[in-house]
Amino acid sequence: MDMLIGGKHITCDDLEEVKNPFNDEVIDTVPIAHLQHAKMAIKAANNAKKDLVEMSAFKVSNKLYTICEKLKEKREEFAELLTLEVGKPINESLVELNRSIETLKLAAEEAKRIYGESVPLDAGLNGKGFFAFTQRIPLGVVAAITPFNYPLNLTIHKIAPAIACKNTVIIKPPTDAPLTVMKFAEIVNEEFPDGIINTVTGYGSEVGDALVSSADIDKISFTGSITTGLMIAQRAGMKKVTLELGGNDPLIILKDANIDLAVKGVINGAYLNAGQVCMGVKRIIVEREIASEFTKRLVKETQKLKMGNPLDSKTTLGTLISEDAARHVEEAVNNAVNGGAKILTGGNRNGAFYEATVIDDVTPKMDLVVNETFGPVAPIIKVDSLEEAISVANDTEYGLQAGVFTESYRNAMKCADEIEAGTVFINKQSTFRTDNMPFGGFKSSGVGKEGIKYAVNEMTKTKLIALNLR
Repeated sequence: MDMLIGGKHITCDDLEEVKNPFNDEVIDTVPIAHLQHAKMAIKAANNAKKDLVEMSAFKVSNKLYTICEKLKEKREEFAELLTLEVGKPINESLVELNRSIETLKLAAEEAKRIYGESVPLDAGLNGKGFFAFTQRIPLGVVAAITPFNYPLNLTIHKIAPAIACKNTVIIKPPTDAPLTVMKFAEIVNEEFPDGIINTVTGYGSEVGDALVSSADIDKISFTGSITTGLMIAQRAGMKKVTLELGGNDPLIILKDANIDLAVKGVINGAYLNAGQVCMGVKRIIVEREIASEFTKRLVKETQKLKMGNPLDSKTTLGTLISEDAARHVEEAVNNAVNGGAKILTGGNRNGAFYEATVIDDVTPKMDLVVNETFGPVAPIIKVDSLEEAISVANDTEYGLQAGVFTESYRNAMKCADEIEAGTVFINKQSTFRTDNMPFGGFKSSGVGKEGIKYAVNEMTKTKLIALNLR
């Protein structure tokens, strides 16, 4: 599949194979872009700015609705491609398509709601006689650098609000899973003038760095690792940045919790997309009094998951993105076992598959839970009190989302107040997200917010206009 730059399909001599992690078969190839291709995309996006700014909000909104309908018509086709390149079960891919369609609808609606406000300058010294108001105007060119785990939905969370508030876009899709994003960009290009949307494939060390450091890019929206996020923050200069850098999300289960509901939360949170979710349940913090009963029920439900061909609708656990990724998970679990932890179920790897794994007797200092383990692992940490649970939950450099299961709203509010995370859910796992909510974390989980309305705020700047009427 070729890159899309200024409405033209561009390829080059160097190609990268995109492989199906289930069977290692080549699905397609994409160009390995170089500096000149990044420069072409930057020029095309800047040349197209005027075309987009001159469109009415009504027209932009209608075009986004049309794109939404086209994606809906091709829902099954896109879901199959998503499963082939990511390895997630087809039912999970269909859910990602449903969310992507919803996100586009929200962006189409938000395109009509980009308001300024009146400002009473006469509330300040010497302000009498002025009429003042603000306008929110586009930044210009937004570069979106997106991850492999939810490539379509997380890309749409960047480009749909960007276009809704009249920014042109350059997408650098994930090298492991670029095809669904590139295919979607073609649909967007059918509705908007050439150059409004551009795709550049290749390696972050060359293409990504060129976008981040260019003076002709106005904003970087990135989802990925802390290491890369810090580099972007250092090199972006005066650009606006939104950095979503992952999480090590805790799930606290207190002794008065509904255990069945908590078990369901772990199943939905720790194993979704083979555990490759930035807001997935990474640490299960259980009060010791109920730990035995909770663990017994969790093992029973975990063993019901079906690992197999991701295109089979009966499969509930697919592959990781690559065999190397599965090896990293295997190594993290084995190191924890060597440190005294105990595997209760799972713990085996087969190629890019890694079994859903419940591991007990985990301590807060084990690498398995100190670092973000991106795999289908449910590590159980036992604590003796609510205070200890909160302390363990906060003992991380991340602060994306958290979940708490309890029937006491006094305890729930204490957790909500004291857990250091961008979102705290009560009686729901951290993996929950709606596409209109403000999404973004504290500490090393990043800066800025996604969620359509909140992304639009991040992708516009405010101009004050004041009329002297005296």
